Amino acid sequence: MKRERLEFLSDSPFYTQRFAYYVGRRCRSSTVKDVAQELHLDWDSVKALEKQYLRAQLAKAGTPGPRRIGIDEISIRKRHTYRIVVSDLDRRRPIWFGGVDRSEASMKQFYDWLGEKKSRRIRLAVMDMWKPFRHATRTHAPQAAILFDKFHVLRHLGAALDAVRKAEYARLSGQDRRFIKGQKYTLLSNRENLTLEGRQALKTLLAANQRLNTAYLLKESFGQLWSYRSEVWARRFFDHWRASLKWQRLAPYEKFADMIERHWDGIAAYCEPENKVSLGFVEGLNNKIRVIQRRSYGLRDEEYLRLKILTCMLPAL
Repeated sequence: MKRERLEFLSDSPFYTQRFAYYVGRRCRSSTVKDVAQELHLDWDSVKALEKQYLRAQLAKAGTPGPRRIGIDEISIRKRHTYRIVVSDLDRRRPIWFGGVDRSEASMKQFYDWLGEKKSRRIRLAVMDMWKPFRHATRTHAPQAAILFDKFHVLRHLGAALDAVRKAEYARLSGQDRRFIKGQKYTLLSNRENLTLEGRQALKTLLAANQRLNTAYLLKESFGQLWSYRSEVWARRFFDHWRASLKWQRLAPYEKFADMIERHWDGIAAYCEPENKVSLGFVEGLNNKIRVIQRRSYGLRDEEYLRLKILTCMLPAL
């Protein structure tokens, strides 16, 4: 038995393509469950229609040929189950989701998918300081400059500040601890994100503990490193910043400074004019992916998650 293929029908013969696209647009801002209840459809039907819509979005976006890419990993389940997300930084959209972990072999899958010709066109790769990503990029796109993502670097500095906070809490006793207890968020947050009460608590904390005050000021000043247009001046700033650690007894900061020294080339690359990309995009994408994961909590359909991530920055059909 043969059935005529009608263009206005969706992949399911029970719904039109226009209706499938309507369902897909609704799912951009609502969960599958909510859309199913609103339209009086079963959950599986809504999900199938949305997947058809997402594939149509990807098809319309076309095959990427990126010049500057961002590389990051996301955790899709507990027990360190990772997938790699690669973004086109110029078009500001994710273009690849895959791998089985965050190994060099998984990163190689991206370059195999992109192809040797397009891989050789990449001029910049922004990533964290994870060695397998770096090795795979140097092997398959050796002409690309490697730039370490500012937000990943600052996350390491935040961890160093938190280590100082824990050490101070352990060193003190009795009433001296009361200023530190429960103030992790206050200390690690950007000052502009704090409420008036939070800013007052931070002021009190820093006034009460000299070592935490010094660590906090060093952390706040380090962000200036990304403002320089000359590697010479950036290096001079870092050398002065590191010299100011002397006699401060801030072991986590010394460890952080050693890490920056080892990865200096990937940080100083930002001074080059052609490498001035919006480093906030990858961080914003990560936040968007976390929202997608929360709304898709409990789903084990990895293909669905892949489609959701790859289309999250694309315009609606």
